[in-house]
Amino acid sequence: MSITVGIAGITGRFARELTSILLKNPNVTIKGYCRDPSKVPQSFSNVSLVKGDAYDEPAIQSFVTGCDVVVCCYLGDPKLMVEGQKLLIDACAAQGVPRYVASDWCVDYTKLKLGQLFPKDPMIHIKAYLDAQDKVKGVHILVGMFTNGFFGAHFGIYDAVTTTFKYWGTGNEIWEGTTYRNAAEYTAAVCLDKDAVGILKLVGGRSTIHEIATSFERVYGVKPNVECQGSLDDLFKLMNEQREKDPKDLFSYMFLLFHYYMINGTTEIGPQYDNDKYPQVKPVTWEDYLRNVSQDQLPNAMSVVGQNV
Repeated sequence: MSITVGIAGITGRFARELTSILLKNPNVTIKGYCRDPSKVPQSFSNVSLVKGDAYDEPAIQSFVTGCDVVVCCYLGDPKLMVEGQKLLIDACAAQGVPRYVASDWCVDYTKLKLGQLFPKDPMIHIKAYLDAQDKVKGVHILVGMFTNGFFGAHFGIYDAVTTTFKYWGTGNEIWEGTTYRNAAEYTAAVCLDKDAVGILKLVGGRSTIHEIATSFERVYGVKPNVECQGSLDDLFKLMNEQREKDPKDLFSYMFLLFHYYMINGTTEIGPQYDNDKYPQVKPVTWEDYLRNVSQDQLPNAMSVVGQNV
């Protein structure tokens, strides 16, 4: 049975991965929405493109028309993530699109209160907006963190220069992670499953920092240093001090907030997942990921996501 999938923000990293997977299925027709079609990879020549920005209502209406499911791959400021998505959802309702896959792929934000992990506030607002709809069903895919970004310097866990893993807490806290590609594989499967609605928990792997360090040694033959930076209470104190010191300096505390809420159990997705619903997709564990990326590529792995499509 043929299906038409609309992908909003088709030039983004995740959207490129998703599109390349869906294009392998001869029963799938793809419509893409973006501001600049010149940025769409040449390999996407079979994709029907509609040009427009996130607030161009006529263009959005044209884009969603004829779609069986629309996937939002927007990633940006709160206005884009809330108001931009609401326009897409309204257009889906108006044009009879039965399902809408909301952005973004992340931790279990349904357990958060507004303001706790503020970058995820838009997801809370959009879920509430979709729950109130009667013409379009919302789909929310939870994957944990993107494994590709875990080893980047910005996250503050892996120091490539000294080969050191730095952690807060006991080191036995669970990290749930899924690669961009694996998350896109699951999302493609969800798009093809007309009965898939609501929250879907699709996670590649779950490991502690000590287990990740053990996998690192097993894969690369190098024993990393593992360094505790303090307790979870210490982390909580530091992230709030940094935020109060200069609220506008987001990068001084934002990743500390992510770190805290991901390992203190608040946003844990598992341990029960929905992976078994899609046995055709193989979960990519933390060690699987390391086996597919050279040690020297780890810190900059995010930069190549979506480039080889």
